[in-house]
Amino acid sequence: MKWFLPFLFLIAFPVNAETLKVGSKRFTESYILGEILVRAAGGAVHRPGLGNTGILYAALKSGAIDLYPEYTGTIAKEILKLEGSPDLGALNRALAPLGLGAAVPLGFSNSYALAMREDLAEKRGIRSLSDLARHADLKLGLSQEFIGRADGWPGLKAAYALPGDALSGLDHGLAYEAIAAGRIDVMDIYTTDAKIGRYRLRTLEDDRRFFPRYDAMLLYRLDVPKRFPEAWARLQKLERGIDEKTMIRLNAAAELEGKSFAEAAALLNSGFKSENKIERKFMSVLFGPDFWRLTGEHFVLVFVSLAGSIAVGVPLGIVSQRKKQLSQLILGTVGVIQTIPALALLAFLIALLGMIGTVPALIALFLYALLPIVRNTHAGMEAVGKGMRQAALALGLQDRDRLRRIEIPLAMPSILAGIKTSAVINVGTATIAAFVGAGGYGERIVSGLALNDNATLLAGAVPAAALALVVQFGFELGERRFGWMGRANRT
Repeated sequence: MKWFLPFLFLIAFPVNAETLKVGSKRFTESYILGEILVRAAGGAVHRPGLGNTGILYAALKSGAIDLYPEYTGTIAKEILKLEGSPDLGALNRALAPLGLGAAVPLGFSNSYALAMREDLAEKRGIRSLSDLARHADLKLGLSQEFIGRADGWPGLKAAYALPGDALSGLDHGLAYEAIAAGRIDVMDIYTTDAKIGRYRLRTLEDDRRFFPRYDAMLLYRLDVPKRFPEAWARLQKLERGIDEKTMIRLNAAAELEGKSFAEAAALLNSGFKSENKIERKFMSVLFGPDFWRLTGEHFVLVFVSLAGSIAVGVPLGIVSQRKKQLSQLILGTVGVIQTIPALALLAFLIALLGMIGTVPALIALFLYALLPIVRNTHAGMEAVGKGMRQAALALGLQDRDRLRRIEIPLAMPSILAGIKTSAVINVGTATIAAFVGAGGYGERIVSGLALNDNATLLAGAVPAAALALVVQFGFELGERRFGWMGRANRT
C-alpha cells in the first residue's frame, strides 16, 4: 500500500500549475456557462457547482478561482450592496478596491421572477406581483438563496406587501416538479429557465420594477488579463455572443434533452443540429469517464481526514479517561462539533481559511470523525478492569508501559469500533464536500439536483453507499484477521 500514499497526496494537493481556474454556481445555466468559458479559453480548468454567490465570491477573492459567470444585479445588490441600477462603469469602480472587475457582457439578461401554473394563475386572475399580494392562501416554494438575498424575497416581500405565511424553502431544481404536482403554487424562477414553457408556467409581471437587470458577464480578478493574456483575448470574443433565446436553448439541452453540461456548451458553435432527447442510463452515467477521478477524490476525502482523526482522537480519548477533570470538556467539545450542520461548518471554514476545495472539506470531515473515536477510546479505557491495572503495577511496569502493553490492547476492540463508525460516517458526509469544489461522488449528486435527474443522483449516491459497505466489511475482516475481538474475549 505504500505506493498508494503518494498517489493520494497528489490528488489531495495537486501541483498548482499556472492554469486559469473557472468557477460556476450550482444551477444549470451557470454549469453550462462555466463549460463555455473553459472551451473558449483553452487549457482552463472548471470548478463546477461551488454553491451560492457567497462561496463563489470568497473563492474569487482568495484566488481559488480566477473568474466565473455572474450577473450585474447580483454584483450590485448581493456583493457590493449598492442601491439603484448602477452601470458597468460604476460596478467596476466599486469592484476595483477589491481587486476585482466585471467585463465581457455575454449578450443576455437572466432575471429573477416569480411564476405560477398557467391554469391556476388564470383561475385566480393573477398576472402581476401586485395581484399576488391579494392571495395569502397560495403556497410559496422558494430557493434558499432567493430567500436570503437582499434582492430576493426580503426586499420583494416589502416592496409588494406580499404574504409569507405559507413559505417553504427547497432546491431550485426540485421546485418545478413540486409546482407541477401542486405541492406549491408559486416559485422563483430564472427567466432563461428552459422548464418555464415545458411546465406551462406564467411569469408574473414585476410591475413595480423591483428587480434590477441581471446581465450576464464575467466577474474576474484584475490580474487575470496580465497572467493569462491569450486566454483573456479568447474570452473577449464571447462578448455579445449569446442571446436570451440561445441561452434558453442551451439550458433545454441539459434539462430536457439529457445532454451533459459539456455537451450542452458544445452546441453553442454547432448550430443546434440535434434536438433528440437522450435518456440518461444509470449504468452509463455510473461508469462514466469521471468515475475514477471522483473515486480517487472521495478516497482522499475519507481516508486522509480519517487518518488525522485517529491521530488526534485516540490520544484525546486516553487523556479524557486518565484526566478526569478534562473528561467533560473533551467529550463535550467533540459532541458539540458533531451537532454543527455540515454546510454551516464548511461556510465557516471557507471564511476562516480564505479558500475553497479540498482543505476546508478535509478539516470538516476530520472534525466530524472525532466524536466516535474519542468516545469509544474513552469507553474502552474505562472498561479495563482495576485488577488488570493493579497486576501491571505489581509487576513493576511504568505508567507508559502499562498504557502501551496492557490498557490500549485491551481497549482496542472499542477503539476499532469507533474508527469503523467514523470511517463509514465519513463516506456519506464526504458527499457534502462537492458544494465547495472538493469533488468526490457528491459532485454527481449536486449535478443531479440541478438537473432534477434521478440517474445522475443515483450515480453519485450508489457508489458512496457501496464504498461505505466495503469500508465496514474491510474493518470487520481486519478484526478477524488480527484477532483483536477474540483476544479481548479470552481476556
